[in-house]
Amino acid sequence: MSKLVIKDLYASVEGKQILKGINLEINDNEIVALLGPNGHGKSTLLNVIMGHPRYVVDSGSIYLDGKNILEMATDERARAGLFLAMQSPSEVPGVSNSDFLRSAVNARLEKPVSTYKFYKALDSATKQLKMPFDLATRSLNEGFSGGEKKRNEMLQLILLEPKIAMLDEIDSGLDVDAINIVSEVINSEKEKGRGFLIISHYARLYDLINPTRAVVMINGRIVIDSDPSVIKRIDKEGYEFIKTELGIEIAKEEPNMNQTSIGSCDVKVKTE
Repeated sequence: MSKLVIKDLYASVEGKQILKGINLEINDNEIVALLGPNGHGKSTLLNVIMGHPRYVVDSGSIYLDGKNILEMATDERARAGLFLAMQSPSEVPGVSNSDFLRSAVNARLEKPVSTYKFYKALDSATKQLKMPFDLATRSLNEGFSGGEKKRNEMLQLILLEPKIAMLDEIDSGLDVDAINIVSEVINSEKEKGRGFLIISHYARLYDLINPTRAVVMINGRIVIDSDPSVIKRIDKEGYEFIKTELGIEIAKEEPNMNQTSIGSCDVKVKTE
């Protein structure tokens, strides 16, 4: 059984503190929805967990299965079982997608996977995602559409078999059919025992994947950790009820928040 435990986490970027005491646990075989208005720390949290060098941990702890991941480099965290699908995957000219994927898979194995076994797994995963297999021969993400990049992130998830997967707006740039495919993969991987922490700006994805819990981040803190019913309330009412019922003033408030849905509230984090 795998568990990611975050305690009293404070973190900064470019000298500005963004995370202000995060406490959160994510178990295997569960899907946690992460919601919150723009600029309140959702993507920052995922990047801090994964070890992005731009982000500085001021205090607090993050443990995966009892191991202190703050003492690990980013590649060590990946080998330990963490995975992050990014908002905007980078293009890497000159590095074939298949070579990258195979190297990533081998980095987590004691003995390198055979060519036959790797390409068999790659073929199965691309069919599951309904991706053309020839994407594997192209340079990593170079010339990929936004939707192709997001499916390629899911392809990595399937092949790497992480313990805890973090998905940052995996549904952005996807049409309805592609969102359905991605949601099927998420549900399938959950049944295999993966834990998920998922940021989405569309309630539709959450409807398809049925999160086990929903957490809401405001002003760099988690202010709600509850059952998924809060997702529908936010989609209907916006975040205004957090001010009125919890007495929390919301920084960087958007106009007419009580009329703002998840679709326009829960988008890219800004850290300026």
